[in-house]
Amino acid sequence: MTEKKKVRFSLSTNILIGMFLGIVCGILFGEEVAFLQVAGNAFIKLLQMTILPYILVSLISGIGGLTYGQAKELAKKGGLLLLLFWVIAFAMILLVPLSFPAWESSAFFSTSLVETPPKVDFLSLYIPSNPFYSMANNVVPAVVMFSILLGVALMGIQDKEVIIKGLTTVAQALVKITGLIVKLTPFGVFAISAAAAGTMTVDYIGRLQVYLISFNLAVLLLTFGILPLLLIPVTPFKYRDIVGMSKDALVTAFTTGNLFVVLTVLTDNTKKIFENYDLKREKTDTYVDVLIPISFNFPNIGKLIMLLFVLFAVWFSGGALNLGQYGTFVVSGLLSFFGGVDVALPFMLDLMRLPSDMYQLYVVTGVINGRSSTLLAAMNLLVFTMLATASLTGTMKINKQKVLLCALACLAFTVTIILGSRLYFSAVVKNVYSKDAIVANMQLLQNPAPYRLYREIPEKKVDPELQKLTPIERIIKTGTIRVGYDPKRMPFSYFNTVGELVGFDIDMAHKLAKDFEWNIDFIPIEHVDIADQLKTGIYDIVMSGIAMTPDRLEKMTFSNPYLDTTAAFIVADYRKDDFATIDKVRNLRNLIIAIPGRERYFRQGIKQMFPNADIVMLNSPIEFFEKTIPNLDAMLATAEGGSAWTLLYPEYHAVVVKPETHKIPLAYPIAAGDRVLADIINKWIYLVKDSPSFQRKYDYWIMGIGAEEKLPRWSVVRNALGWGLDKEDKKQKKSAAESKP
Repeated sequence: MTEKKKVRFSLSTNILIGMFLGIVCGILFGEEVAFLQVAGNAFIKLLQMTILPYILVSLISGIGGLTYGQAKELAKKGGLLLLLFWVIAFAMILLVPLSFPAWESSAFFSTSLVETPPKVDFLSLYIPSNPFYSMANNVVPAVVMFSILLGVALMGIQDKEVIIKGLTTVAQALVKITGLIVKLTPFGVFAISAAAAGTMTVDYIGRLQVYLISFNLAVLLLTFGILPLLLIPVTPFKYRDIVGMSKDALVTAFTTGNLFVVLTVLTDNTKKIFENYDLKREKTDTYVDVLIPISFNFPNIGKLIMLLFVLFAVWFSGGALNLGQYGTFVVSGLLSFFGGVDVALPFMLDLMRLPSDMYQLYVVTGVINGRSSTLLAAMNLLVFTMLATASLTGTMKINKQKVLLCALACLAFTVTIILGSRLYFSAVVKNVYSKDAIVANMQLLQNPAPYRLYREIPEKKVDPELQKLTPIERIIKTGTIRVGYDPKRMPFSYFNTVGELVGFDIDMAHKLAKDFEWNIDFIPIEHVDIADQLKTGIYDIVMSGIAMTPDRLEKMTFSNPYLDTTAAFIVADYRKDDFATIDKVRNLRNLIIAIPGRERYFRQGIKQMFPNADIVMLNSPIEFFEKTIPNLDAMLATAEGGSAWTLLYPEYHAVVVKPETHKIPLAYPIAAGDRVLADIINKWIYLVKDSPSFQRKYDYWIMGIGAEEKLPRWSVVRNALGWGLDKEDKKQKKSAAESKP
């Protein structure tokens, strides 16, 4: 009998199979396979386990193995070339986002608006005062700095061979551990792909293509355009020879996704091309042998291009970096990428204050983009080594005419790709803004108490018996509390699209009425007459996001504050950086700030902080957003309430001016001198303020948690086969089918 041969696939093939099966699994089962994300997280942590130790030992042994003479010569010429490659990398990284389509976005209130971002401690980031702390806390730049300094120190030690050999052995052991973990990659990729495909919406996928396409176009441009063209003006090498002799290494790098395996091929190819062009000198082979392994330890364009994901994550999240953040992005990105991408990217996402779960998205795209970046890294090492060797051996000759032509060609290719991508994305990736519909369709979280809704102040009926009673006595006798509301006070009180009175404080009013078994009469308020209307009993309490101020305290009684909000400015999106700090705002000329309402307290406060500002009082925030009054620069609001307005008007942004933040307490106004009702409301606030019910209301109305109805992701098993549907789902599906002609 002939023995059957087992078919063995390469690791790269198994990874692709794992990704394919994961996507199929996600499409079949939808959100039922979301639990696999736990396995994906475990795999990522395993991959990261050996990276930082490997950075440490490989950098120390690689640099420490050089002599001072070699290091000096390489540092002088190789350093300049390395700098050139880094400039090219960051130029491309910063240019590619220009191809991203305009993306209109806004968000509910988030505590990040109020929090002052922690200052980046650059000394601790780059100077390892305690190397063990830096390693334990994943401070990659500091670990790299320590490794470089220790490697340089080893150069001058005579008996360093033992240390170098030991470090090399440790590096080999770490590579072996990584190799064992890498064998699990198909399973890890399967889990990540299944969880992503099972939960990712169509809109999510539409935006993801922006990164995949722009990334790979940039890689192809650099690999087969810009990098080979660097050699043409300064060496006699021809384009077809450069690309032709490197094709085997490039294909291997792409298919395996591993740069290690092509280092010897790249070394051999570089030596051959110098020999073929009769440019081989005495030290040509020596420099090639040193340059490739040493340059391998430094960030190459293939690694750095992965930083494009950070800028994509900023766009994907609907944000933008300011000028100061770009400096941090470039410097920290470069130093962190001395290590592995799997360590550097989580570090950069955290540094740029981006959601950490964005890294999961990177892992999914990394299955494709990781191979593309390895392809680019191979070309980077090849071109860098050829340029550095030509410079060190004196065979480099600069042709100024060719330099100009190649520079123009690179510029033309780059502009064409960016403009073409922008046109494509603008046509294909549709930005359908829906946050305004979300806030407009929000409904009460609880079943309402019995109520009557007045859209105008009702004509007051005189009842002699009731007039003799105090407000709380009348409420108890009639079983009805009169609640004043402002219909234009989002998210505290407003009308939704079906005409229901909703909002945080309206929900609280229903909670109050149900707790005391009262009915409610909702009556609209007039801000200029709140105190008089409370006094005459048109309503007993106002529950509509009213700020407690000294002016109002003189005219009416307030409950204890139930919510502390933060003062903010509402400004046009493109001007949010102008209002980021107090100093920036004070330096603005001809500043006009709008204040809704007639509060002297807020007017005086703005004038005190910004003496040069002109103040305009508004009857309603609508006047600011609809530009009824022209040339307004900003409107005073709360961060919590202003964020809700920006959902309806996404071209505006809520900005909390740093570093000082000012709290605005919200409380419920009651008629002046009515301490009995105020005492009851105060005790009620004390009871409910720390309750889960209050927190749910805050999360829903203020932060938008649960405001958007999230239907289960479409899946074959659930939607096509009907498995896993509950009775109500099946009933709806059956009735929908029967209603068809």
